[in-house]
Amino acid sequence: MAHLPLIVQSVRCKRIGLAVTIWLQMCTVVSWFLVALGAIHSLHTYRPKIRSYVLDFYAKRDYVKRLVYASDETCIEQVRMNRIAFFKLCEMLQTLGGLKSSRNMLVDEQVAMFLHIISHHLKNRVIKHHFNRSGETVSRSFHNVLNAVISLQDVLFKKAEPITANSTDPRWKWFKNCLGALDGTHIKIRVPTVDKPRYRTRKGDIATNMLGVCTPDMHFVYVLPGWEGSVTDGRVLRDAISRRHGLKVPHGCYYLVDAGYTNCEGFLAPFRGQRYHLNEWRQGYQPSTPEEFFNMSTDPIEEELGEGLPSNVIDEDEPNIVNIHPSDAWATWRMELANQMFDEWQASRN
Repeated sequence: MAHLPLIVQSVRCKRIGLAVTIWLQMCTVVSWFLVALGAIHSLHTYRPKIRSYVLDFYAKRDYVKRLVYASDETCIEQVRMNRIAFFKLCEMLQTLGGLKSSRNMLVDEQVAMFLHIISHHLKNRVIKHHFNRSGETVSRSFHNVLNAVISLQDVLFKKAEPITANSTDPRWKWFKNCLGALDGTHIKIRVPTVDKPRYRTRKGDIATNMLGVCTPDMHFVYVLPGWEGSVTDGRVLRDAISRRHGLKVPHGCYYLVDAGYTNCEGFLAPFRGQRYHLNEWRQGYQPSTPEEFFNMSTDPIEEELGEGLPSNVIDEDEPNIVNIHPSDAWATWRMELANQMFDEWQASRN
C-alpha cells in the first residue's frame, strides 16, 4: 500500500506524455494540411511567365498599331509612306535583306521604329518611351534594319532610262532624253562641337547635305550623303559626277534641277529671275512668258549661292558628263524648248 501513490503518479505521467504526443502529431497533421492547402491555392492562382510575356508583347505593339495600321494618313505622317509601301518594304527586308523577327519584336515593328527615327530625327530615349522598349533594343533593331536596307542597294536603286521621243505623258513628253530629277536635302545630325561651323546650314541647323537622284517615276538611282550642311548643292553635284563610281550622265541626256544649280549640259535648270509659285496658280494667276511657263518654283537664296561656282575642264573623250560648264548652245536649247511649250499651251487654251 505504501507504493500505491507512486504507481498512480507513474500512470498519470504516462497519460500526460501520451496526450502530448497525440497533440504534437495533430499539430503536424494540421501543419501539413495547411501546407497542402497553400500549395493547392498556389496552383489555382499561379500564372506561367510565358503568359506575362504574351501580354507584354501585345501591349508593346499598341504604339505600332497606332503608328502604321490606323490609316494611310497617319502612316504617311509618321513613317513617310503609305501602308502598302510599308508592307512591301517589310517583305523585301525580310525575304531579300535577311531581316528577322526576334522573340519579342516582329519585323514590322523594327521597320516602323527605324522609319520613325529617320523621318523625325528622334532620339533613342524618345523612341524607347514611345515603343516601350529598352534603349539597347532600340539601338540593336535600328542597326539590324539599316544593315538590311544597305544590303538591298542593288534592288532599291534603279537604272535611269531616258524619256523616249514618243512619250505621251503630259508631265514629261517635252523632256526627251531626260533621265529624271535631282536635288539636295539637309538631314540633321550630331557632330563634335569643333565641326559644327562646317555643318551649320543657312537656317542654323546642324545637318549634312545629301544629294538624291530619282527617275521620273520617283525611283532612286543615286544618293550621295556626307557633305557638310554649309556646302552648296552645286558643289555636291560636282563631287557626284567626278567620282569613279558616282552619278553617270551620258552626253545627250540630262536631269531636271532647281535654280540652285547651274544650267548646263546634263542639267536643265529653270530661268533665273522668273517668279513661279503653285499658290499663284491656285489664285488664278497665269504665266505670261515662256520663261514663267517653263519654270519650277525657285528659291532666291539658292539662286544666289549657285552663282560664281568654278567649272571643270571638258574632256571630249569621256562618254559621261564630268563637269559643270554652262554653254550658249545649252541656253539656246532651253529657250527654244520653253517657247515650244508655251506656244502649245496657248494654242490649247484658244
